[in-house]
Amino acid sequence: MTIQDMTVMICDDSMFARKKLKDYILSLGVAACYEAADGEQAVENYKTYQPKIVFMDIVMPKKTGIDAVKDIIEFDPDAKIVMASSVGTQNHLKNAINAGAFEFLQKPISNEQVLKLIETVAEGV
Repeated sequence: MTIQDMTVMICDDSMFARKKLKDYILSLGVAACYEAADGEQAVENYKTYQPKIVFMDIVMPKKTGIDAVKDIIEFDPDAKIVMASSVGTQNHLKNAINAGAFEFLQKPISNEQVLKLIETVAEGV
């Protein structure tokens, strides 16, 4: 699969954070980039669009990122979800991985980290 075949979803309650990440991801030439502003919307949008990779904030309204990951993994055990948090404690890391997260990043996320993860998923690793 190429980057041009990739579909991505960004889940963050910060509109600024979503826009910044979405602008960069779209500049890579991905097929589509979806957004969710809270954990409930993240689960609904995942089921609708089934993106190849998800960037998920931990702290969100309605449903936390950890709970959203659990729901998405229950729906699709092969989902590739990257957790991102500015409050990167070991506890959050452990909870994210236990919930089924593919990777955990400390905010702010760099463009290089995003590109590397998208390439990794596109290559089927």
